[in-house]
Amino acid sequence: MTPETIRIISNLRQEFYSLFVAEMAVPVKISGSSYNSSSLVASWTDASQYLNYVNIYAYSAPDAFQSERPFILRLAINKGAGDIAVARKGPLCRGLNRKWCFELTILPEEILEFLPWVVSLVEAKAKGSLSSVEEPPYPVTFSDTNSAFTTEAWTQRARQRIDQELCVNH
Repeated sequence: MTPETIRIISNLRQEFYSLFVAEMAVPVKISGSSYNSSSLVASWTDASQYLNYVNIYAYSAPDAFQSERPFILRLAINKGAGDIAVARKGPLCRGLNRKWCFELTILPEEILEFLPWVVSLVEAKAKGSLSSVEEPPYPVTFSDTNSAFTTEAWTQRARQRIDQELCVNH
């Protein structure tokens, strides 16, 4: 990744997590424990005492060799940073929430507008009913994977941008 891309991701991550902390109805901790030591995660313990977390990272980004590569982020909930459980696990934490995970592939300019939607998704999952999830601010396409515990979604614009890249380079 280019230094500029790294700076943008870091700033977006910090802003999103700060707003996420303010919007969530439960205490949320921001920590640097992740599979990438320069990455932060926001984590919280749900009513069942399971650890949940959100992690934002580059799905695709320009670098020194491919400066035209599209800049696309992935927001992952309960996926990809499993080592944080060691730091938070204690008498009141039963371990990582492995009952569900979610990945949203999104453009950097869309991510902050998705904050209320992400919070409503987390709260709806905690209640066990997705009927209360808000409408996303931009069109989203959901794709089910083979796992009953995983859901993946792409914003329409992120999918278009990666598809354009694939058409140009293949």
